[in-house]
Amino acid sequence: MRVAFAADHAGAALKALLIKRIGELRTDDELVDLGGDGSDPNDDYPDFAERLGLAVRDGRADRGILICGSGVGASIAANKIRGVRSAVCHDTYSAHQGVEHDDMNILTLGSRVIGPEPAIECAIAFLAARFTGETRHARRLQKVLAIEARGE
Repeated sequence: MRVAFAADHAGAALKALLIKRIGELRTDDELVDLGGDGSDPNDDYPDFAERLGLAVRDGRADRGILICGSGVGASIAANKIRGVRSAVCHDTYSAHQGVEHDDMNILTLGSRVIGPEPAIECAIAFLAARFTGETRHARRLQKVLAIEARGE
């Protein structure tokens, strides 16, 4: 799986740690760093959310992990891109269930909310999960996609 990572100034340190640890734990994945090194306080979350969201939407990444201070702003920005389904998850159940039921393709984390080890556990749960395709989940996803297509 090709996994892209991006972070604003607040999330850069956690992003670097996640890339290192996930690289050790999931050696078959290709990990792509789309930026945010923490050196510029003007590295704003919308810029990195857009960069990551477009990579996922355009197929340059299968999944994405996005990090800002709370996770909220980055998730809101990423969800403005058609085809992106991002959610803030700070527990493993939500991280895998979001993929299994809702076909979530970007996990958003808040570096000021979650510690490093729980963040790694959430990321691993997210990456290991697969959309079930069950009838009820597919039906609901189609309704979400219809809302997105209408642009309302």
